[in-house]
Amino acid sequence: MADETLHQPHDKFFRTAFSDLATATSFLCAYLDRNLVALTDWSTLRSEPGSFIDEQMKAFEVDLLFTAKIHGEDTHFYFLCEHQSTEDPAMALRLLIYMTRIWTLEAKSQGVAVKLTPIIPVVVAQDSKVWKTSARFRDLFGLSSGKWNEVHGFTPDFTFRLLQLVELPFESIQGTSDGKMALRVLKAQAVGELLSDYVWDASLLRTVSRELLENFIRYTLNEDVDKEHFWLKLKELPRKDLNPNTMTLAEKIRAEGRDEGRAEGRYEGRLDAAFMMLCASLETRFDFVPEGLREILRQINDVERLEALIRRAIRCASLEEFAADL
Repeated sequence: MADETLHQPHDKFFRTAFSDLATATSFLCAYLDRNLVALTDWSTLRSEPGSFIDEQMKAFEVDLLFTAKIHGEDTHFYFLCEHQSTEDPAMALRLLIYMTRIWTLEAKSQGVAVKLTPIIPVVVAQDSKVWKTSARFRDLFGLSSGKWNEVHGFTPDFTFRLLQLVELPFESIQGTSDGKMALRVLKAQAVGELLSDYVWDASLLRTVSRELLENFIRYTLNEDVDKEHFWLKLKELPRKDLNPNTMTLAEKIRAEGRDEGRAEGRYEGRLDAAFMMLCASLETRFDFVPEGLREILRQINDVERLEALIRRAIRCASLEEFAADL
């Protein structure tokens, strides 16, 4: 429930659209370097299951992770795709954390003969302005070229593919119909054009999947748009395959949204109660809870896990023991 709330509608919409392998393949082929595209056997692209990323990693909300074999090699690539609705000056550092965590888990699973997999990070920036953030990790150090040359052999460095939607004209966005529609919608939301003809393009709306179209309607309903204009657009939607008419669908979605909101509120209440109980248990046992530990616990969005940690807090001998497996 927590991962599907409307607090992260942009991430949810992005993940829903690009979880489809054909849409993801077309997107990556369109926006990665052509030499890298040529190295990859796209027929082998697979989505990594969420279980690959452990509980600690969940706090970082990795959006999408794919694997695909490399032509002529007994190995593959990881494609780490992140959606970002606002500029993050430390984006390269965040990606490095994701990457090292993936490699650490990979190394643990291999034993003595460690063979790591190359990771290609891709960031889709949904913003109304162009980012000033560099896509090179080395630029976070702020060193001149000469000084960097002296230390670069001791310091990791990489670049990530930064796709800034605000720089792309609507009509130049590439991919499958679902991919084009998803990127147009995300771009339009950022620049206040969700009801524009670029989004409500009849030729595109006729070809997108029903699933994406219904998600688009849900997404738009929950945005701050002119609802009267939205209903007019919806009434003219050039599709005959929706329940039995689009107005009924939208009314159903609106009702579901109200129900989800109530359920979400109840779940968040349980989360808050479990978090407070956990902190109280730790304070009772050890007199205080370090702020850093409290912050880590606050990021846990799973009631059952918090309840399990309450039981651990009661039984463990020290704070160090309690925090060892977090």
